[in-house]
Amino acid sequence: MWSPAYSQPVIRDGQLSAMAQRLFPALHGRLAGEARDRRVAACAGAPACVVEAAILRDDEREALAARSPDGGDDVRRQVDGLNEILRVYGVGKLPRYPLIDGSDSPFGSDAFAAKVADAVVMSMAQRSDPALGGDISLSLALALLDVNDKNAAVAFEPLDQRYNAAAFKRARTTNWGRYRYSAILVLGVGPDDLETPLSAKGKVNVRVAAEQLAAGIAPFLIVSGSAVHPRDTPHVEALEMRRALIERFGIPADAIVVDPYARHTTTNLRNATRRLVAMGAPFDRDMLVVSNASHIDAVASPAFVERNRRELGYQPAIADGRIAPTAIAMKPLRESLRVDPADPLDP
Repeated sequence: MWSPAYSQPVIRDGQLSAMAQRLFPALHGRLAGEARDRRVAACAGAPACVVEAAILRDDEREALAARSPDGGDDVRRQVDGLNEILRVYGVGKLPRYPLIDGSDSPFGSDAFAAKVADAVVMSMAQRSDPALGGDISLSLALALLDVNDKNAAVAFEPLDQRYNAAAFKRARTTNWGRYRYSAILVLGVGPDDLETPLSAKGKVNVRVAAEQLAAGIAPFLIVSGSAVHPRDTPHVEALEMRRALIERFGIPADAIVVDPYARHTTTNLRNATRRLVAMGAPFDRDMLVVSNASHIDAVASPAFVERNRRELGYQPAIADGRIAPTAIAMKPLRESLRVDPADPLDP
């Protein structure tokens, strides 16, 4: 009796696909050749060994970059980010901000080792997913994030359809020439405990922003900040500020753009610039950044310029004059569109 040959069904993991696209949009197919595969095979499944073997070497990165039509800068940056994920979540390297980033299990603990072992098993099981192109290094990096529940990079997607649809619709008919600034960026300030949804400084920032919007100097507010401080807080700064603006000050939802991803002041500015690009705002005018005076002092300082250079590799915006103790004009720059998975919670 004839029976059809068995064929392996193609299973697509929506979250895995979203994470791969969000963190590694320039990486496709197999990222390295037989040398990497031999390193992995020689580990015979030993988890720590597999992680080390999956880290792409410099020559493998350069070979991959050489095949890129744009010169390879995006490829190099994303390979470096992939390697950073493997080292932080698989080897135990300290992340740049260890108080808020990295594995929740301390390096050297049984829990850390168990997560690495689980990630290796997961990486093998999901390797055939179309989002991964069969690549073990890419699969393992994403598996390490998954077993640590570090999927914040796509937690609010599709962002502009779920949270910003009303504002983006209004932006399409906005007469930008009527306004001095394209938007008012409201920086988040986290509380000191896990119970407080919006800190006192955050509430002040919201009031200042509402006053500036009422003055008619910009058509939109951009509220920016993720669930960052303290670690494991359930409260997302941007969403709490949005709630306060609507419920306490009567600001219409179509005047508020949400960035619930930024984890640092550097990325507050970067992500706000990305949202301005997405909504079609003109780049011939500044955005106004508001926060408490000490926060704006930091943004206006030469140290912040150096911090952007060190952490991002570019300036997301350039200071264009402080108009008040709590506000500074910033000119957004398109370099902010670069993706950097070295910060996998907000690339």
